[in-house]
Amino acid sequence: MVVCVCPIAADVGVGVLKAGGNAVDAAIAVAFAEAVTWPEAGNIGGGGFMLVANGSMATFFDYRETAPALATKTMFADGKVDFRSHQSAGVPGTVRGMVLAHKRFGTKPWKDLLAPAVKLAAGFPVDAPLAKRINDVMKDPKTMNAEFKRIFGREWKAGDTLKQLELAKTLAGIADHGANWFYTGPPAEQLEAEMKAGGGLIRKADLAAYEAKERKPLIGTYRGYEIVAAPPPSSGGTAILQSLNMLEQFDPKKHPRHSPETVHLLAEVQRRAFRDRAEFLGDPDFTKIPAHLTSKDHAKKLAATIDLAKATKSESLAGAIPIAESGGDTTHFSIVDKNGLCVSNTYTLEMNFGSRIVVRGAGFILNNEMTDFNPIPGTTTRTGKIGTNANLVAPGKRMLSSMTPTIVRKDGKPYLVTGSPGGRTIINTVLCVLVNTLDYDMTATEAVDAPRQHHQWFPDRMSLEKGPKDLVEKLKAMGHAVTEARQGDAHTIRIDPKTVLFQGAADMRLNGKASGY
Repeated sequence: MVVCVCPIAADVGVGVLKAGGNAVDAAIAVAFAEAVTWPEAGNIGGGGFMLVANGSMATFFDYRETAPALATKTMFADGKVDFRSHQSAGVPGTVRGMVLAHKRFGTKPWKDLLAPAVKLAAGFPVDAPLAKRINDVMKDPKTMNAEFKRIFGREWKAGDTLKQLELAKTLAGIADHGANWFYTGPPAEQLEAEMKAGGGLIRKADLAAYEAKERKPLIGTYRGYEIVAAPPPSSGGTAILQSLNMLEQFDPKKHPRHSPETVHLLAEVQRRAFRDRAEFLGDPDFTKIPAHLTSKDHAKKLAATIDLAKATKSESLAGAIPIAESGGDTTHFSIVDKNGLCVSNTYTLEMNFGSRIVVRGAGFILNNEMTDFNPIPGTTTRTGKIGTNANLVAPGKRMLSSMTPTIVRKDGKPYLVTGSPGGRTIINTVLCVLVNTLDYDMTATEAVDAPRQHHQWFPDRMSLEKGPKDLVEKLKAMGHAVTEARQGDAHTIRIDPKTVLFQGAADMRLNGKASGY
């Protein structure tokens, strides 16, 4: 089964599975297909994380973007760098990440896995959700890049054919020659020329030096389930394990899932996890991550500070972090093959359509991931800007991410594969899916469809999807500031432990398909 945002890409992945490929083979095919068919977030010009596990093995591929050698700690401090500019782009990691995963687990020829993407780039029919997303971005005055406008600049409707011929040529080159061709050959020259023309920082040397890394996942437990989670430079796995460890000190099932008591408890847990995220998390190759963050003892201490009847003021949790006066888009897919090998993959361009800059001659969209670094050293504000040391800009450093690909195991067998886009809300979208499934025993579809909530450390307010009418008033009475917003796109697979049937849930908040056989 494959569950992802793009129906075409989901079917591409299932085609690989039917042909005898494993979940990683399918993931590679889906990732490259979505680089064509979901250009808002699917990419070869961005980066991400792939979590791979079965009943006994688990590993993690980190292909997060890095800061170029010309980047400086204070490059965003004056607020003058446009987040849609060439300077906002980090060194892309997706292509090297997919090659690394293929070397470790691939069973099908590399070229065969890219063939569907090459064919789709020559032309594919746009569906209604994609047509709307492109039309919306073209109406945005911040979309300035001439090459982006040349490719996407028209009024799109369902059934129109989108052709990306330069991207097709680039994908064919990657299929024929592998990652080194992309990082040292013609695309590297085209990317450097684009950077120099637009005042960007990436050079051929940055591309040649880029490495994807295989890391050890974080492993935790929650009420008898084993949680396989993303390690740094993702903040998601740490925050998820910390949140679940805090929730273990309580019994959420004492109250209905969307009661004010349960929503309040989750918000207080989320608030504390995000506070620790702000102080401690960054690229583990540059920052020492404290081991205690995911410990049960640390969670017990944090849980003891939660008042079940009253909201905590976020500023009271600041501790050593000084508080100054106030001054995207991603996509996820889940795959399980016939042998129980699971892939949870989240990758991104950062904001929707990334920098909205297409590399001339190469046809791919660049990320704007540099915006995920802390912009102003030492400046943390009540509006949510973080300035702590762990995630400041440095050459070659991976920016902190909220991407949270997650796999749950039960009794030594895969049970749940999930993840989501949504910036910082990703972590709490995944937390909601986990609580819905593991505590409230919802089906995959029920867990994905249920209203979600988000609370970070700052700004000190809760975001809710539409729920019971009186819920907001009761939460306000407990001291919460509450807003309403759509949250996440959590394509999920649950494996029934009794029947071993796969429950695939495409998150229809945006688009998607659960495709299987």
